[in-house]
Amino acid sequence: MSKADDLFVSMCSDILENGTTTEGERVRPHWEDGTPAYTIKRFGVVNRYDLREEFPAITLRRTALKSCMDEVLWIYQRKSNNIHDLHSHIWDEWADNDGSIGKAYGYQIAQKSHYPEGDFDQMDRVLFNLEHTPYSRRIMTNTYVFSDLSEMNLYPCAYSCTYNVTQHPGDDRPTLNLLLNQRSQDVLAANNWNVCQYALLLMMVAQHAGMIAGELVHVIADAHIYDRHVDIIRELISRPHYPAPHVSLNPEVTNFYDFTTDDLIVENYEHGPQVRNIPIAV
Repeated sequence: MSKADDLFVSMCSDILENGTTTEGERVRPHWEDGTPAYTIKRFGVVNRYDLREEFPAITLRRTALKSCMDEVLWIYQRKSNNIHDLHSHIWDEWADNDGSIGKAYGYQIAQKSHYPEGDFDQMDRVLFNLEHTPYSRRIMTNTYVFSDLSEMNLYPCAYSCTYNVTQHPGDDRPTLNLLLNQRSQDVLAANNWNVCQYALLLMMVAQHAGMIAGELVHVIADAHIYDRHVDIIRELISRPHYPAPHVSLNPEVTNFYDFTTDDLIVENYEHGPQVRNIPIAV
């Protein structure tokens, strides 16, 4: 059965059984009707996914993998902060009349700094370092830039990626690992979406660098279930599990900037019914 399912069920059960509530406290999020959106939360959740074993898509319900990939390309490949460059509508309510979400996500990845080797934006620097100094402990991106927060329509949730290379005995190629830091996560709406996004990012960068895609370590500072999601979560984690799907990339693409969602290959993805009309706190 899918290991991602096991981790998701374990995490949700732990939040529900051992989490603390924000009910009655002063909270920023609210529901569409204006009611405060309270949560049950756990601090400092850490989940590990080994892509050498299986792709971490849950099977309790379907995760839209092509849309996941499109959003991660929007941020790290197209380096955009405009929803008109994105094929889904998940960012629509945070965009202004021109489609901009402010100085967030892709805008920050596109910012350049000067290095002895030349001028690089954040993603180009990652790719350069993996080629020239792969065992560096400084290969990372960060979108949580304090000086620009006031000009972001939403503060970044998943904000920092640290890439780390390991060489395992007997392997003909190094392994690329990724640690994702997330300050806050709506577990029902976003958990497996973010996991699959960054698993795909890891796979694409590893293929660009000629490496094996290894571990994705996901650190969530505030992992929470909203009050109106509790019954949905209880039903979701009671569902049957299925084997993990087989997910791969077109092997002919060896440049990160050449990937499109057409290069994503998903096979044998058996899953439970989709959860419809999830209320979203804003």
